[in-house]
Amino acid sequence: MLHAKAPALVISFASAVDAMQVEKNCHAEGLPGRLIPVPREITAGCGLAWKAAPEDRDSILTSLKAAGISWQGVYVIEL
Repeated sequence: MLHAKAPALVISFASAVDAMQVEKNCHAEGLPGRLIPVPREITAGCGLAWKAAPEDRDSILTSLKAAGISWQGVYVIEL
């Protein structure tokens, strides 16, 4: 059974190291999301992206800024 597509926040990174830091940081901060392969709609980054709900955008980006973690792009796409 296929699931319906829904808007998702996708944050891409220039390096796998950045992506791994995001996973560690978000888990430590109790922020939602998970690492996924970069969707084909996005042609950027190291091949890994952080996926979360669009409404979590501000809290995740604020946390990444505070931790000194850089990202390449922020998108909301149907996944």
